[in-house]
Amino acid sequence: MFQRKPRRFRHHRNGRGQQLHGNGSVQTGLRSHSFSNSQTTNNYRTTQSAEKLLEKYNTLAKEAISSGDKTLGENYLQHADHFTRILAEKENLKLSKEEDNKNTIEVVSDNTKSTLDETENQEKQILKT
Repeated sequence: MFQRKPRRFRHHRNGRGQQLHGNGSVQTGLRSHSFSNSQTTNNYRTTQSAEKLLEKYNTLAKEAISSGDKTLGENYLQHADHFTRILAEKENLKLSKEEDNKNTIEVVSDNTKSTLDETENQEKQILKT
């Protein structure tokens, strides 16, 4: 009787494909790109910045509240609050990095000054002798 051959390139919903080995056994494995960050999972929309998303959710909240849907408006305001916190954290990190750089420059300049003072003292001692 007619017997079906297993398909080689069958796609599964869970992101797993089947691999055939030389002995005929089938092994199921994960695709190599299923957990990588190099490919976006959403192929239709590009990711937006936190600033744009904050503006978007504030606008959606205003529209929902003005149309009478307080629950949806509150939901959008919670999303906007989330992005407000993200922006605040980003700003804090930026300020701390600037402060770290400023402190590093001050330490380097202090070390340079002390090194210059030491070399001047050594030169004076050499000249005295």
